[in-house]
Amino acid sequence: MNQETDILSQITARLPSLRDAEKKVASLIFDDIDFVAEASIGEIAARAAVSEATVTRFARAVECRNVRDLKTRLTRALAAGRRFIQEASEDDGLEVVYDTAAQTLALNRTLMEQADVEGAVEMLDDARQILVFGAGGGSTVMAQELQFRLVRLGYAISAYPQSLLPRMVASTLEPSDVVVALSVSGYTPEINDAAALAREYGARVIAITAVGSPLANIADLALPIATRETDYIYFPSSSRYAMMAAIDMLALGLALRHRTRTRDKLRRLKIALDAHRGGDDRQPLGD
Repeated sequence: MNQETDILSQITARLPSLRDAEKKVASLIFDDIDFVAEASIGEIAARAAVSEATVTRFARAVECRNVRDLKTRLTRALAAGRRFIQEASEDDGLEVVYDTAAQTLALNRTLMEQADVEGAVEMLDDARQILVFGAGGGSTVMAQELQFRLVRLGYAISAYPQSLLPRMVASTLEPSDVVVALSVSGYTPEINDAAALAREYGARVIAITAVGSPLANIADLALPIATRETDYIYFPSSSRYAMMAAIDMLALGLALRHRTRTRDKLRRLKIALDAHRGGDDRQPLGD
């Protein structure tokens, strides 16, 4: 079995083909995974009311080398977080969405008030070109969001959300270029390696990432974000609210830095959109 394969999913998939005695071991795992991960083979057999040979057969039936391998994989499943194993209490959908967004924004407002946003804005404003690196679901979308926000203000900016492209682009950069590296955790190897490579070639790096993360330590300037993920795993990560707020702060700072140019470009954009779609003058600018 591949080391990254989820053992609990593997057990579920194999359950119909297991012998009745082996199914008792499976039931014990789902009822008390902590016990099985720590217990000896004899203790597992006694609790499941089966023989030790059955426990060994079960381990092999779910594609583990032996019982020790089974226990190692169960421990790995636990390390991912108990919220991914046990059902959380039901929450009202409306309350979860809006309360989580409000709490995340309030938490990150305090961090952003202490961050060097003006320094980041100045760095971006002076850049020959801006490159945004992001990987994964949230950071990929936010990389494109930053591109959309700044291109309308007249900045030369490109988003590179694929894992290999940031490394390729980083190797071509110059000291007059600025990279914005996005990573909620700050541990994504592709982004960290590309950011480090960009700095080796003299480019400056702004990171929007977790405080004290490896990416924050690589960057010239880090804008900190924090998230409070709950046990309710069905709700998408709240990290995108924090990252989008940081992006909006940068976009606002750059817009205010050149008010006349910003007004001209946004007016031209509004006229072009209104001529295409019609409607009143309060429609958003291409959002």
